[in-house]
Amino acid sequence: MGDESTGASALAAGLRVSHEDRDQAVEILRFAAGSGRLTAAELDERVEAALAAKTVGDLRELTADLPLEGLPPQPREVLRIDQRFGDAKRAGRWRVPRRMEVRLMFGDLKLDFTEAVIAHSTLEIEVDLRVGGDLTLVVPPGVVVDADGITKSRGDIKLPPVPGPETPIRLRVLLSGTSTGGDIVARPPRRLPWQRRGKPGSVNTG
Repeated sequence: MGDESTGASALAAGLRVSHEDRDQAVEILRFAAGSGRLTAAELDERVEAALAAKTVGDLRELTADLPLEGLPPQPREVLRIDQRFGDAKRAGRWRVPRRMEVRLMFGDLKLDFTEAVIAHSTLEIEVDLRVGGDLTLVVPPGVVVDADGITKSRGDIKLPPVPGPETPIRLRVLLSGTSTGGDIVARPPRRLPWQRRGKPGSVNTG
C-alpha cells in the first residue's frame, strides 16, 4: 500500500501545471512574505521560479516549507485608473492585476510590462478613451496584446506583429471598451533590463 501511495505521489508531481496552479502558488508565496516568513528577495526569487515552473513537483518545492493555514481567499483584483488632464504611468516592478478599468480624457497612461511582476496569464483591460486620452503599452517578448474587443470611432490602434509559435507567452493583454478620440499603441521597450544594467549610469526611458 505504501509503495502504491508513493508511486501515485510521484506521478502527480510529474504532472504539468496549469495557469491556475501557478497563480495559487504565487498567492501562497505572497501571503508567506506578508506574514514575515519570506524576505523580499526570497519572494522575488520564488515567484520567478513559480512562473517558470512546468510540473506540480516544481511548485511543491517552492511552497513545501510554508504553512497553508490562514491563507485568505483571494478576491479578483481590479485596478481602476481615471486620468484627466495629466499623465499616469505604471513601470518598474509593479504588480499586474487580473483586470484593469481605464478611463482617459486629455491625459495619457503608459503601462510598462518590461519589469512588471506577472502572476496571471491574462490581463483584461476595459478602456474608455475620450478626446486626448492615449494608452501606451510597453510590451517585452512574451507579452502580447489583443485589441479585437475595442469599439473605435476615432483614434488609431497600433500593435506589434503577433509573435511566432516559438515565442513562449507570459501574458495576454485583452483590450475591450471604446475609443472615441484616443490612440492605443503597443510597442517593445527601447532597451531590455539586462541591456540597461550593462551600461552604468544609463537612464530607464522605457
